[in-house]
Amino acid sequence: MLSYKLHFLLQLVGIFVSTVMFFFLSKLFERGMTDYLRPYGGDYFAFVIIGIAMTDYLAVSLNSFGSEIRNAQMMGTLEALLVTPTSVALILFSSSLFSFTLSSVRIIVYFLYGITIFGLKLHFTNIPLLCLIMGLTIFSCAGIGLISAGFVIIFKQGSPLNWIVSTSSGVLGGILYPIAVLPSWLQPFSSFLPITHALESTRKVMLNGCTFGDVSREVILLVLFCSILLPLGLIVMYYGLRKAKKEGSLIHY
Repeated sequence: MLSYKLHFLLQLVGIFVSTVMFFFLSKLFERGMTDYLRPYGGDYFAFVIIGIAMTDYLAVSLNSFGSEIRNAQMMGTLEALLVTPTSVALILFSSSLFSFTLSSVRIIVYFLYGITIFGLKLHFTNIPLLCLIMGLTIFSCAGIGLISAGFVIIFKQGSPLNWIVSTSSGVLGGILYPIAVLPSWLQPFSSFLPITHALESTRKVMLNGCTFGDVSREVILLVLFCSILLPLGLIVMYYGLRKAKKEGSLIHY
């Protein structure tokens, strides 16, 4: 990243352009969405900036593990990594750590632009609770990413699971609009997505200054997602490794 400073600068410019676009879009939608936005302080700009920022974590969690495996396969370094006395889980999480760090930087930049340039008002009175929600969100989505990594090890191409989760999150997760605008028969399906509860709890804390008691339901559900998806992801990934080693296809791409 230090070697390609222009690329990093262009990312910051892209975040600024996105923030400007959503600021002007908020002026168009605010009046027509007053009832839906009331639980979130009535500000669509604040609502959508948090949604867009948090999806950065979703994208990194879903794609980083599979892309690291794919790159290692194509560069011929995967087998060399796996014969070291380092656990596979540590290799994957370590190789993706910079992506998560950069994602955190981008999220902070989103909020800085919103606050300093567009007068965005956010509550930062409960930073530990926000960090807990962010951590649970990352690990929940990372479980899905590990399943995708197992898919890549076996089938060598991108996992359709990523597309399914990212698309359903975009439609049902409440990223650009509140869940309440969905048809009543469709709203229950949003509960099966980690991003739904991550966004709901984050918005309550950052827009309304809510405490742990106010978001305990969402936090408990995120813990449940973590306890199911993360072990399942590790199981699928290890299964994929055993299968690829048995077939001798570990270094094939």
